[in-house]
Parts: sequence; structure tokens; C-alpha cells
Amino acid sequence: MFTLVVIGILSGIVTGLSPCILPVLPAVLATSAIGGPDGAAPADRRRPFVVIAGLITSFALTTLLGATILTALGLPEDLLRTVGIVALLAVGIGLLIPAVGHLLERPFARFSRVGPRRGASAFWFGATFGLAFVPCAGPVLATITVVAATNDIRAGAVVLTLSFCIGVAIPLLGFALAGQQMSERIRSVRSRMPLVRRIAGAVLVATAVAVWFGVTDQVQRLVPSYVAAAQDRIEDNEAARTALAGLTESTPAPAASPTSATPAPSATLTFDQCAAHSDQLADCGRAPELTGISTWLNTDGDTLSLAGLRGKVVLVDFWTYSCINCQRTLPHLTAWDAKYRADGLTIIGVHAPEFAFERVVGNVADQAAALGVRYPVAIDNDFATWKAYHQRFWPAHYLIDQTGVVRQVHYGEEAYEDTERLIRQLLAQPPSDPATTTSASATLATAPDADVATVRTPEIYLGTARAAAYAGQAPTTDTAMAYTAPTNVPADSVALDGEWTVDDERATAGNRASLRLHYRAHRVYAVLGGHGEVSAENGGERSTITVSGAPTLYPVRTSGADDGVLRLDVPAGVSVYTFTFG
Repeated sequence: MFTLVVIGILSGIVTGLSPCILPVLPAVLATSAIGGPDGAAPADRRRPFVVIAGLITSFALTTLLGATILTALGLPEDLLRTVGIVALLAVGIGLLIPAVGHLLERPFARFSRVGPRRGASAFWFGATFGLAFVPCAGPVLATITVVAATNDIRAGAVVLTLSFCIGVAIPLLGFALAGQQMSERIRSVRSRMPLVRRIAGAVLVATAVAVWFGVTDQVQRLVPSYVAAAQDRIEDNEAARTALAGLTESTPAPAASPTSATPAPSATLTFDQCAAHSDQLADCGRAPELTGISTWLNTDGDTLSLAGLRGKVVLVDFWTYSCINCQRTLPHLTAWDAKYRADGLTIIGVHAPEFAFERVVGNVADQAAALGVRYPVAIDNDFATWKAYHQRFWPAHYLIDQTGVVRQVHYGEEAYEDTERLIRQLLAQPPSDPATTTSASATLATAPDADVATVRTPEIYLGTARAAAYAGQAPTTDTAMAYTAPTNVPADSVALDGEWTVDDERATAGNRASLRLHYRAHRVYAVLGGHGEVSAENGGERSTITVSGAPTLYPVRTSGADDGVLRLDVPAGVSVYTFTFG
């Protein structure tokens, strides 16, 4: 039990410092800083504590019991989140319009025994944030979710949930206290508290609208996951795996150290051992069948099975639509689906919901369409397939060969180049005994992919974190710079021209921005984000790409010469993330 407490608190602290808190952070800061109901009283010193207490209380109750209660009452499973957003909007309007605020605060008068009215209302404010709070999920929150979804809530699960919430509360409380201190120290803020309350109200209204329309998701996708390494060390060590597995009655697979030697070609590995060597094909054992799937999306009503997909390469991806980490992987999955479906790749997205509102099939269908998911999606609301794969992560994928054997396992984001290379290797080789091609060296020796090696341009990243194909001036990180493209761009390279700002993940256009790409492929795709009209010129032919919203995959060229130079004229504010080829 002590291990669960430590893991829960540490995981919660990391979550509270992650980009996942961005949607609720403005609201926490605003409501912690405001003064009394009339705008004249100073801010209550207890207010930040009460706001955060309300947030973690409502989050804990809805995470553990929300789906069960709603199902028992026959209510929609996305009701609580809708209530939270509507309440957030109502509180914001109440701060903007004092008369409405007094009406909203009137019900809290009966709680005067526990403190002044504004203390009760502060708890209510925090509770609304908790209903709309959607933190990024690691193994800890995944365990809590599975336990709640299967109605197997034991003492350990309650302890883990409370510990996680306490951990989340620690950094959030720090932010709330800092916001209150800042408002008290700035004289102009103290003298204009009615205006501050109205500003806070506007922040809450904007937050509610942004959460409802998914704008906060778009913002979070643009922020790198800077706590992923810390989360892995806390939640995915051997002690944590054993403790968390005990709550879901699953047996954790033994882990292999990422630094251990490459496994012997004849060995059948556990999923965790395969994940430790995800840059190579391995024999990870027979893939568990897809089971307990209630609904299929994007299959024209057909039910799929791994047995029925023998002879195809299959990538099973576990995801949930509100998970920002999952959303960041989707452009790569949709690109692979577009490029390799005709060659024999089938991608199946197993949707295992993190929160009650993600159990609603209509919500999943709408969000899958909005996120550009066109491949089959299996609804795993009862976590049957999740348990069959001993799952602990969102996202995670399992690459399965034509004989039904898992050949690669990868947890989390990144390693896209490795996965695509392995997909190509499996598509290029006939079904065979995986024991003969387990190691990377053996696979490459027995199944060389000449098309990949000598013809098709590999994926090109424009962000400096993985940039390896720039020609001409090397990009300078996080600084707006004027670039000049060379006259001749080498094959499989890209060159910037005009003003660009390049960060770890993308290049964002400034004034007169363009780029030149020398590709070798049948088709060219780009992951673009922002708003604007991108002009593409290729061999004298021009086309226009309308970019709108969050980063997603756009076809740039689908026919013509297999070796050419593509020029893109990119309007200011539009970002280019990657080029992929088919």
C-alpha cells in the first residue's frame, strides 16, 4: 500500500506540472485571485486551498464513480463533463455580471457553518474545474480507469486515486497561491477588484468555450510533453508495474532493460522486452485476438478479427480521443494508413476510454472524424482487449506480421521512423517464421527493402529535435531568421527560404517564406498546422492546399515524376512539421 501512495503522489505531481493542466490553469489562477463578492473585500487567504480541494474532490469522484453512477441512473455518460463546462460558463457569467453572481451564490448561504459564502462558492468553482479536467494518462491513471470501468473498486484503488489527486493538487496549489500573492502585491489590482472579477469571469467563459470546442486540445498538441521521461521513471519501473498490476488482477510481464544486449534471434520475448528493443523486428509471441469489442467504426458495418486479417500486416494502436499524447501520434498513423493500406497494411485503433464521456460511441465517431482517423476503430469500453494485451499506456501499438505474430511493441510517442521502417520491412518480405528474422541484423540481411533504401525518400522532420535532412543554412532554434535556399537541393533534402522560426517540432513561416524539397517517391504528404493557403509548385504544375486548424496530414503531390523538386510558398503563421512519402 505504501508503494501505491508514493507512486500516486509522485505521478500526480508530474501530471500537475505537465501541459495537461493548461486548460484549467487560467481558471485556477483567476478564481484564486479574486476578492469578496462585492469586489471590495480582500482575497480570502484560504481561497486557493478551497478551490483546489473542490477540483480534486470532483475529479476523484467522477473518475472512480462517475461512469458507474451515470450508467445505474440511465443517464448519458458524457453528462458530467457537459455539466462541468456549463457550470464553468455560468460561473464566468456570474463574475462578469454581479447580479447574476449574487443569484448563483445564494444557494451557498446554507453552508455558512463551514465558512463565509465565498469559501463555499470557491469550492464550487473548483468542483466545476474538476468535472472538465482531463489530465494526460500514464499507467497510474490507466489503472484507476480500468478499475473504475470494471466496477472492481477496492481499497488499493481508492488509495491510489486519492494519492494521485493529492499529487496533482500540490503544483496546482502552488500556482493558485502565486496568483493570489501577485494580485495582492500589485496595488493597481487591489484597487480595481471589481474589474479583476470581471476579467476572471471573462477567463472562465473563454475557458469553457475553448474546452467545448476542443481549442485547448489544439494548444496542448503544440506543447511538447516535457515530463514524459519523469513519468516513465516513476510509473513504469518494476515496483510500480507489480503494484499497479495487483489492482487489475493482471500479471505484469517481466521488463528488460533498454540497455541490455540484443535478444537472441530464437527467443520469444515478452511485450515489455520487445518494447525495450522497439527499433527492430522480434518474436513477441502470438497476438491476442481482439475481444469484447462493442462497436466498429470505419468498417462499413463489418466486424474485424486478427484471424480474418491473416496475410496482412496489422498495427493495433491503443488510444483514447482526449489523450493529447495519442493525438500527437495520429498524423503519423493516418499517413501510414494512406501510404501503405493498398500494399497490405491494416491499422486498427482500439479505443479504450480514459473518461466516462469517451465511452459514448457518437463522441468517438465525431472526434475520430475531426482528427482525420479513417482506418478501423474498435470500441473497447469494457477493456477486454486492453487486458488481453496487458496494456498500461495510452498510446501504445503492436505491429503484427502476416502470420499473426507480434513483431514490434512501442509505448508512448516518438520512434516513428523505426516503426515505419519496420512496416516496410514486413510488407516487403513474405510470411515466414519470425524466429529466423528476429534481430534487426538478421531481418535486414534476409529481407532487404531496396525500394526504401534506394528510391523512396525517408520521412523528413523540420523540427530541430529530429532534423537531419536540411540543405543550405542549418536552422537556428526558436529564433526568427531569414534563410536563403541553395540553387541546387540534394536528393532527400529540404531547404528553407525567407523568414522562418524553427523549434523542436516544426518550422513556422514568417514573411515571404517558402521551402524547396527534393524528393524521390510516388506521393508526397505533409503535416501542416495553422490557417492559410499553401501554394505548391512541382515541375511547372501548381496547386493550392487549404490549411485549417490543428496539425494534420495533407496530400501535397499524388502523381507525376518520381524524382523532383517541390516548392511550397507558405503564408505567415502556418507550420510545417514533417514530410512523408509513398
